[in-house]
Amino acid sequence: MPRPEVYGWDIGGAHVKACRLHQGEVVDAVQWACPLWRGEQHLAQVLRAAHARWPRLRTALHAATMTGEMVDLFAHRQEGVERIAAQLTEGLDVERAPRFYGGEAGWYAPERVAADWEAVASANWLATATHTAATLATDSGVLVDIGSTTTDLIAFAAGHVRQAGRTDAQRLATSELVYQGVVRTPLCALGPRIDWRGQCINVMNEFFATTADVYRLTGELPPAHDQQPTADGAAKDAAATRQRLARMVGHDARDAQSGEWLECARAWRRLQLAELRGQLERVLAAQPLDRGARVVGAGCGDFLLPDLVAPLALAGSGSYATQVARLASDDADLAGWVQVCAPAVAVASLFDLEHF
Repeated sequence: MPRPEVYGWDIGGAHVKACRLHQGEVVDAVQWACPLWRGEQHLAQVLRAAHARWPRLRTALHAATMTGEMVDLFAHRQEGVERIAAQLTEGLDVERAPRFYGGEAGWYAPERVAADWEAVASANWLATATHTAATLATDSGVLVDIGSTTTDLIAFAAGHVRQAGRTDAQRLATSELVYQGVVRTPLCALGPRIDWRGQCINVMNEFFATTADVYRLTGELPPAHDQQPTADGAAKDAAATRQRLARMVGHDARDAQSGEWLECARAWRRLQLAELRGQLERVLAAQPLDRGARVVGAGCGDFLLPDLVAPLALAGSGSYATQVARLASDDADLAGWVQVCAPAVAVASLFDLEHF
């Protein structure tokens, strides 16, 4: 009997990440924008797109994880877990119901999710870290997954994850979860002041711009990963991006040259790097690793990794796509999407490894 394909799903509050495994190798990975806080119809739309992209969905196996239960569409996280599990099961309309990742507790059929929702809630980071630790079983290091909204900083050693926290609340306390990313984070969340024209000035604490504006202007954020609306609903070209940055410091874009606005973007970049590095240093202090420890990067913000870890005493850095995931080809575009969709790839890979 031929080995069935396995699809991995990571249902977030702003995006859905998914991948397709054939014979244990990743052959496709994709991210769809999905503003779940605006209604479950957005998840239904994504699942219709998935059926169009992958006609064999119904006969395959499916492994899922989620973080979308946190959105304010739901009264509480338990409701979110239950409703997301139910909608994914209904929307996939598959021969064999999906299984939901519960970390150390194992895999849950849809009818068991309600009873153990806490094991299923926000476990996507654990899937990525567990897959990384198991694959690099003789190494120690830290997974740095810089996404559109959040950053996960998870230590691993001897084939095991060495996290101090399990829930989002616990991980916020241990610095293993940082609510900053390279697309959706409001710029005013990066710090109260910024260097501008030789001065350190206060910034406007308004939702005028996001980190996507910074990395769009520096040229580091690929357009394919720039899927969320802008803060003002305007265009994503350079002129509109400079105007949003200008508002943050009380100006209009016409008040400075384009080179000055690029320097402004770089100043915001330095602020974010400093914050993420400080959080990473706290994780490393709490989870001391040997001298050969390395960093494994993932997420659409992995372009920050070299500058993030350069001052730290680590052996080096690499990517989840090249060091952990099993790719069916050396296609650079596939590797890029595997980086972005690491939790979906991880949950599919863990399920595949356990069952075949």
